[in-house]
Amino acid sequence: MTYDYKSKKVVAVLSANLEPEVALNVVGHLAISIGAYGEDLMGREKLFDASGVAHTGIAKYPFIVTKLRPGKLNALIERAKAEAGLLVADYPEEVLYTKHDDELAEAVAAKVHSQLKYMGAILFGDAEIVDALTGKFSLWRYEKPTEIETVLLRSKTGISN
Repeated sequence: MTYDYKSKKVVAVLSANLEPEVALNVVGHLAISIGAYGEDLMGREKLFDASGVAHTGIAKYPFIVTKLRPGKLNALIERAKAEAGLLVADYPEEVLYTKHDDELAEAVAAKVHSQLKYMGAILFGDAEIVDALTGKFSLWRYEKPTEIETVLLRSKTGISN
């Protein structure tokens, strides 16, 4: 398999205010979407270890996870969708309040684009275009809450430890 590893890129952009368990859920759903619809994204279908056990292949291009302030996420998604050849998967808040795909479709259809609030997006395409849109974003990191934030969270949720 011959290809230029740096020619394309996958970048997840998450709202900076997401809790880690929500962020992981958002990335998981978006990654499935990009994997299903992205052309020329996957590497080998199977990888085999020395004992002959097969392992499912992964994406052949870099996959970076970044964060962005919630107020800037909608604008990024709009700019990314205007780029020809760029695949964009987005995750609107409505996903949290619906269960079935039909419910989600109805909830999204009931709003105009400017009313949707996004929790994240994944962009896949030419590395130069993706870098131009996301290159200055910070990498997503779990930021452990301060002791005061932990106490407030526990009192709010009723968790004692």
